[in-house]
Amino acid sequence: MWEDNLEDTIAAISTPAGEGGIGIVRLSGQEALAIANRIFVGLDKKKPTDFKSYSMHYGKILDNHKIIDEVILTVMRGPKSYTRQDVVEINCHGGQLSLGKILELTLKHGCRLAHPGEFTKRAFLNGRIDLSQAEAVIDIIRAKTDSALKISLGQLSGSLSREINKIRQGLLDALVILEANIDFPEEGLPKQDLTEISLGLTEIDTQLSALLSSATGGKILREGLHVVICGKPNVGKSSLLNALLKKERSIVTPVAGTTRDTIEELIDIKGIPVRIVDTAGILKPRNLIEKKAVKLARRQISLADLVIILFDASNKLNHQDRKLIKEIKSKNAIAVINKIDLKSRIEKDQISKKFSKIVMLSARSGKNLSFLEDALYDFVYQGKILNPELILVSNLRHIQALRDARELVEQARVILADKLSIEFITQNLKDACVYLDKILGKNFSVDLLDRIFMDFCIGK
Repeated sequence: MWEDNLEDTIAAISTPAGEGGIGIVRLSGQEALAIANRIFVGLDKKKPTDFKSYSMHYGKILDNHKIIDEVILTVMRGPKSYTRQDVVEINCHGGQLSLGKILELTLKHGCRLAHPGEFTKRAFLNGRIDLSQAEAVIDIIRAKTDSALKISLGQLSGSLSREINKIRQGLLDALVILEANIDFPEEGLPKQDLTEISLGLTEIDTQLSALLSSATGGKILREGLHVVICGKPNVGKSSLLNALLKKERSIVTPVAGTTRDTIEELIDIKGIPVRIVDTAGILKPRNLIEKKAVKLARRQISLADLVIILFDASNKLNHQDRKLIKEIKSKNAIAVINKIDLKSRIEKDQISKKFSKIVMLSARSGKNLSFLEDALYDFVYQGKILNPELILVSNLRHIQALRDARELVEQARVILADKLSIEFITQNLKDACVYLDKILGKNFSVDLLDRIFMDFCIGK
C-alpha cells in the first residue's frame, strides 16, 4: 500500500463526479494556505494567509494571470478543522473541466493528490476522532435509509465510543484491585474485593452482550436485509415486487415462467434497507434456460436473510408447493398467500403448520400489502420499535472484537469462581482491553488502517 506522510499538503476533489452547480477542491496541510496564496486572488486583494478562520471569500483562481474560474474560498485553520490541520476548500462551478484544472493547479504548486479517505485518516491520526468514528463517516455516506443514517450519525458523535470506554474503564477498575493483590500477595484478596470484582465482571458481560445482541439489526441497517421472493410459476412474484416498489419493474403476464433471470432492487421499508430479489419460478426445467434460471433462484434462496414464499390463493397446494416448502425449511421465511381477491381454494391449515408468520394479500390491488411490510419490520426488530438513541453495532470488525472481549471476560469470571490464580484473570482482562482498544484505534497496524480507508472515496 501507499505511504502517508502527515507533513505533505494534500488535495482532492471532494464532490461526486459529473456535472453540478457546485464542486469542491479540498486542501489540507501546513502549506494549504501558502498554496492558496499562489492561485487565488480575492476581490479585496487580501491573501488567504490573512483570512480569519471559518471565513469565506469571493475571488478568482488564476494560472499565470489566466482565469480558471470564479470561486468562493473557505479557510479553516488547524487545529479547529476536520483534519486538525489548515484546510482550504475551493468552491467552484461543478463541471469536471473546471474542477480538474483547479486540482491540477494545486498539485503544480506543491500539493500531493490525496489517497482514498486520507482526510478522515488524518482526522483520526491527529486525534480529532477515534477509529470507530472514522468508520462511521463511510457509513454515513453509504446510508440507504433514515434509520441507517441516524445510527451512523450516533456512532460519529461518539455513542459507541462512549459505551466501549465505559466497559473498558470497568475492566481497568477490576485490574487495579487484582494488580494490587499480585504486588502484595501475603495479604490475600479480601472477600469484599472478590465480590466487587465478580459483580463488576457480571455487569461488563451484560454490557457486551447487549452490544452484540444489536449486531443483527445493525448489520442489516448497514448492508440491507437480503429478501428473496420465491414460489412456483405464476403465483405473482413479479407482481409482489412491483407492488413493494410501487412501480412496474418486473414484466407481469399470465404466462407461467415469464421471469427467467433474478431481478434485484433496493427499497426502504419503514426505515429498513431491503435488497429484494424476484426469482424465476421453481419448476421442473424444460430447457437449458429454465435450468439455469432455477439454479440461480435456488442460489439466491440459499444466500437470503429472509425468504418470502408465495402461494396462489385461487389454487390448491400441489406437489411443487410442497417441494418448495421442504426446500426452504431451514430458512427464515414468511408465507404469503397472494390473490385473495379471487375465490380461495387453498388449504390454509396446511401452510399454518409449516410457517409461524402468514400474510394474506393481493399484490395486484395492494390490499394488505402493509401487513407484509410490518412482518418484515418485525423480523428485524422482533416487534420492538426502533429507538433512535439505541446503540447498534453494525461493523463486522467491531462485532468480532466484542465477541473476543466477551469470551475473555467470561473466562475470567469462571477462573474467579473456581478460585484459580489471579494472574490468569488479569491476563484475560488485559487481553479484553486490547480488543476494545482495537475498536477505538488505541492500538492499530498500518495494514488495518489501509484496509479501512481504502474503501473511502478520494476527497473524504
